[in-house]
Amino acid sequence: MSDLWLGISFFLVVPTLCMVALVVLCLVVRLKYRATILRIFSEKPLFVIPRGTPREGAEDVRFRTFDGMWLRGCYLKTPDAQRKGVILFGLEFESSRWACQSYCEGLLQAGYDVFAFEPRNQGESDAIPGYRPLQWLTHYETQDMHAAVAYLKARSDADPNGVGFFGLSKGANAGLAVASRDRFIKCVTTDGAFGTRSTMIPYMRKWISLVCQKFLVHGVLPRWFYEFVANGAIKQASKELNVQYVDLERAVGSLRQPLLMIHGASDSYIKVPMAKEIFRRAKGEKEFWLVANAKHNQALQVAGDEYVRRVVGFFDRNLSSMGTPMETMQVAQRTVILEGQTVSTESK
Repeated sequence: MSDLWLGISFFLVVPTLCMVALVVLCLVVRLKYRATILRIFSEKPLFVIPRGTPREGAEDVRFRTFDGMWLRGCYLKTPDAQRKGVILFGLEFESSRWACQSYCEGLLQAGYDVFAFEPRNQGESDAIPGYRPLQWLTHYETQDMHAAVAYLKARSDADPNGVGFFGLSKGANAGLAVASRDRFIKCVTTDGAFGTRSTMIPYMRKWISLVCQKFLVHGVLPRWFYEFVANGAIKQASKELNVQYVDLERAVGSLRQPLLMIHGASDSYIKVPMAKEIFRRAKGEKEFWLVANAKHNQALQVAGDEYVRRVVGFFDRNLSSMGTPMETMQVAQRTVILEGQTVSTESK
């Protein structure tokens, strides 16, 4: 009988001790490598940022967010007599509102209006003192995207059927987060989208050996160990940088709209499995298009006409409201109520 209890104790105590040891190790790693991990949230990536130039005949506008920030945007109208729909474009990190043109020219020619805007602390939009936006998605960018949707609802030529969304990298992330909550966005196309945790954890597992040479420490650790450390780092960074990082992985789990997710097979920043982790969580009709030989945000340059054909075809299938008459009226000063909040809009 004593041998039985000894065996039971062994099988209960050993796993418990192992679990306690892993938790202690997590805490030690958090403390020892905290500064190294926090650098992830404070260092600017080496991106080539497209700027674009103003377009003749485009509508240069500004609109106000729910917390009082004035954002700059541009509304480009299709030359077609009949509009198929409206596309909200999410800019990549640090680019100007006019940079949307290279990606959206095909949509304009196909019959879609396009609206792009610069989030706060980017381009000519208002800036919050002390906030230095980086590649990671925060609550500021999602607030601004919500305000952009409200602006499109408030226009005199608004499409009552809703809008489509098309975005790159960080702008794509913001659009995914907002679309998961606002069904006025009817369908979503992204290029180079990524989540914070699903990007951090693979890099942590890959590079931890550079700061810790003991294989027994890093070589056999389970995934939840890295998730625990990553979550701690995100919380610490949120506190020190005074921002809220968006849990895109969780948000995309509520996405029900059709999704076309484009990604470069040679993306050295956001590896394909990182992007597929976001794609896997989306619940609606979805398609993942992996563009061979394309780097981050370079799929258009590689795929060319095929890129335009796929993007236009996606919106034709999921958004197009053929026969919507084009409105020619100027956008007057208007106010719209969205989810209990007030947004002011005006043309310039």
